[in-house]
Amino acid sequence: MRVEDLRPIELFAGLSDEQLAELLAASEEIAFQPGETLWVEGGHADDWWVLVDGVIDLVRRTEREDMVVGRMDAPGRWAGGFRAWVETGRYLAAARGLEAGRVLRVPATALRDLTARWFPFGSHLIKGVYGMALYVESTARQRDALATLGKLAAGLAHEINNPAAAATRATAALGAADDALFASLNELARHGITAQQFTALDDLRRDLASRPAPAYVDLAEIEDALAERLEASGVDRSWVAAPVLASANADQQWCDQLAEVVDERSLQAGLDWVVASLQATVLRAEITESTRRISELVAAVRSYSQMDRSALQQLAVTEGLESTLLVLGHRLRDGTVEVVKEYGEVPRIEGYAGELNQVWTNLIGNALDAMAGEGTLRITTRPGDDGGVVVEIGDSGPGLPPEVAERAFEAFFTTKPVGQGTGLGLDIARRIIVERHGGTIEIDSEPGDTVFRVALPPAPPTT
Repeated sequence: MRVEDLRPIELFAGLSDEQLAELLAASEEIAFQPGETLWVEGGHADDWWVLVDGVIDLVRRTEREDMVVGRMDAPGRWAGGFRAWVETGRYLAAARGLEAGRVLRVPATALRDLTARWFPFGSHLIKGVYGMALYVESTARQRDALATLGKLAAGLAHEINNPAAAATRATAALGAADDALFASLNELARHGITAQQFTALDDLRRDLASRPAPAYVDLAEIEDALAERLEASGVDRSWVAAPVLASANADQQWCDQLAEVVDERSLQAGLDWVVASLQATVLRAEITESTRRISELVAAVRSYSQMDRSALQQLAVTEGLESTLLVLGHRLRDGTVEVVKEYGEVPRIEGYAGELNQVWTNLIGNALDAMAGEGTLRITTRPGDDGGVVVEIGDSGPGLPPEVAERAFEAFFTTKPVGQGTGLGLDIARRIIVERHGGTIEIDSEPGDTVFRVALPPAPPTT
């Protein structure tokens, strides 16, 4: 490799030809082929690797599969070399060739010596800043992650508790309905009801079960009329039976048919059997709906966290937006927030689904904070000019002053009170969109209309 090969690479701008020659003398040119491993995850970062040409995938191993967590695809992209500054530095991912190319491998010791000789003051600064940055960012990210996790866990507990409590109540009530059902059957048997009578009674029950629900405005009138009719026939506890029959859209004609099917002695037991059967049907439906809701929430959490999918994948951004809205559902119901969704037909993109969900969580959470529980949340997707996807998340809050909007993506900058924000949410969102996905994120804000606009590039063509 020659000095001329390094000169066009922006990473080396400012170095003289003599310095580049010295760097080459201390390094080694490594050619690689697709599928070839250059370094392994967890190994000591004893070398600094600089991409000259080609493409390298950065891969991490999970319990089930290898996940692509990054890509070196432009000359000057580099990795490793951490032991030039930190003795414990290790490779955070393995490197695997995707397209044939070359890298410059510089031992970490040589990198440390060269920077110390060329930029002695800068070398000390790098070491200090690197160590302090690792400590501060690690502490802040841990705190932010724990705070976010706590909020999501509390919200999910609230979301799951409602259908779980409903299922528990319905199960207990179903037991009582079953007891009433068997007691009424016993009473009918003691009164000597015939098979033909019981068949006719069951036909009346089926007739009610197939009727549409009555209009809500008529329900009270139907209950009153049925209660009077039942009391006139000598039925006890008409106030218990009437609401159930009214909800099933029973009428005077149905009551007359019931009186024709069973005799006066069996009327009470027959009515109790029909009412208990209807109650059991309603309660089973409530249990089914509650457990379905719990299953939906579990599925949404799996989708949100991407527990069962690899990192780099073809994905639909609307799926991530929907799972994020479901996970944040408790916050949407805490106030009077109207959610307006305008999903256009957009292509699938290639990205890291879990990280994008983190972006949507930050942006939607910030919008809800800005509106203080009252306003309109707008979520829009549309095709980008480059064939990618544009996602806009807007709110009707008070907006951001220009001086705040300019600094919104700065690390550790926050307008929230002490203890309520770390200033990392939008910085993390910017890193994920810009550095991890090659997209853009920007703000348009004025009172009553703040929009965060995320543009993601199209997925590469499949071969």
